[in-house]
Amino acid sequence: MILIADGGSTKADWILLDKEGNQVLKTRTKGLNPAVFSEDLLITRINENEDLVNYKDKITNVYFYGAGCGTPKPTALLKAIFESFFKNAEVDVKEDTYAATFAVTNEPGLVCILGTGSNSSYFDGENVDCRIPSLGYVVMDEASGNYFGKKLIRDYFYHKMPSDLAKKFEKDFNLDADTIKRNIYKEPNPNTYLAHFAEFMLRSERNCYFNKVLHKGMKDFFKNRILPFPESKHVPVHFVGSIAYFAQDIIKDVARYHMIKLGNIIQRPIDGLIEYHRKKLKLEQV
Repeated sequence: MILIADGGSTKADWILLDKEGNQVLKTRTKGLNPAVFSEDLLITRINENEDLVNYKDKITNVYFYGAGCGTPKPTALLKAIFESFFKNAEVDVKEDTYAATFAVTNEPGLVCILGTGSNSSYFDGENVDCRIPSLGYVVMDEASGNYFGKKLIRDYFYHKMPSDLAKKFEKDFNLDADTIKRNIYKEPNPNTYLAHFAEFMLRSERNCYFNKVLHKGMKDFFKNRILPFPESKHVPVHFVGSIAYFAQDIIKDVARYHMIKLGNIIQRPIDGLIEYHRKKLKLEQV
């Protein structure tokens, strides 16, 4: 049996397929970003999932596509943890950009991720080129959940958020300054913590303020993560992630302004990943 996972900082979706490609199990763990979380926390999050524990010795291959797996050290850490947990399996760990790519296209194009974090890469039809390394939520991550979360928090404290929205924001979140500082600077998972403030936009009725915030974020993302690719003028640009799916009207506006051809915009890549690996299984059996 093969186990496929699409992992972010907030959550990881897992699908177990038998050798014929039939789905045996679908489950979810908390986020498994090895660039953000400690080894002990990663091990705990895997072990607390009973589905994975029950099937771990029956699995022959693990394909994990995750945030934070774009550089050698965190990738090696997560691979070692999986090899210890899934003792009978070959483990392949790749950056989440590969999952997004396999889910949206098999032809050349740019593939962008807008979820808790953000990223972009070029796919030439065979290989994924992560040309601009991601330095995470402190330095980069334009138009991501944590980017918009930070923006909303700043606007609230600087009194730039419209008063009616500020009142709703107060009801939805604990905005005590000491609590926010503790979660950002002392608690684990600050990127996930910041991103949860972005849910305020996702579950609220769209308005002029939200449109302005979203436009600014998307303009920053296009400027820094799409336009530097010369290929962006010649191939479609695809988007994956909850932020991308929610704000696709804004993405279309900014793409039109820059004369960028849009491709697919999907919320979760896991369904596309399943089909990709089913095709691989069929080819291996021929």
